[in-house]
Amino acid sequence: MISINKFRGTGVALVTPFDKNGNVDFHSLENVINHVIKGGVEYVVSLGTTGETPALTSDEKVAVVKHTIKTANKRVPVVAGIGGNSTQEVINTIKKFDFKGVDAVLSVSPYYNKPNQRGIYEHYKAVAAACPLPIIVYNVPGRTSSNITAETTLKLAHEITNIIAVKEASGNMDQMMQIIKHKPKDFLVISGDDLITLPIIASGGEGVISVIANAFPHEFSEMTRQSLAGNFENARKFHYTLDEFTRLIFADGNPSGVKCVLNMMKITLPYVRLPLVQVNPQVENALKAEYSGYKKTEVHFELR
Repeated sequence: MISINKFRGTGVALVTPFDKNGNVDFHSLENVINHVIKGGVEYVVSLGTTGETPALTSDEKVAVVKHTIKTANKRVPVVAGIGGNSTQEVINTIKKFDFKGVDAVLSVSPYYNKPNQRGIYEHYKAVAAACPLPIIVYNVPGRTSSNITAETTLKLAHEITNIIAVKEASGNMDQMMQIIKHKPKDFLVISGDDLITLPIIASGGEGVISVIANAFPHEFSEMTRQSLAGNFENARKFHYTLDEFTRLIFADGNPSGVKCVLNMMKITLPYVRLPLVQVNPQVENALKAEYSGYKKTEVHFELR
């Protein structure tokens, strides 16, 4: 029996820090992981979109996951991103992967190929058959150009036992509510969009895999916990503390925005790898102004 409880709440799609020469900065990766765990998140996700995974070599991917497992040191569960637009290549990667210390796999829907719904279903069926761990399906049509419909998600949820959740980043609240309404009891709907985490949980969702929580793990994970407890008055306080930050970190590309904030916090440097670039001066100045205001008014709300 697969336990899904460890994936309720706030997961963090970890950034992959780089030094000024473009090398993976493992010391700063430790800083980020320790920062988010200290901030109270429930689990971490390595090799997601925010980790700039397409720009990492195969050896770097292995090293980043191993370092994440070592640093987390069983304090929180670790999810590893393994996905792609070639089903067989994903399966080959899974068969070679050392899953010691990994608790689940986040697998993005095939991109660029634009498969139909039958192709998406068969892709996940084949990947799940090869995978020894629970799988979180990742639906992000803004990046893949291919939406996983509610019907397909529900078919996967009902028919494939080790597919335990969907990270939903379609932005389509009706689609997400249809999944929540008809899903099995032991299947999670996880927000893939920080700004709509609160309404997704209010509709019956069970958490988030977050970008903003790289920088603000305490506030964002507390917002999620308060939402899950039904304390929406408290949750809204945290939500509106971070809503402008959340808009700004995506204004000129992810993870450029959140790395800019992490640099202000002296947790990582702001470097990203081409084809991504650092945020433009206008966005950087806006983030600096927002951060300055945040530091002046930083409070820990008295929760009831």
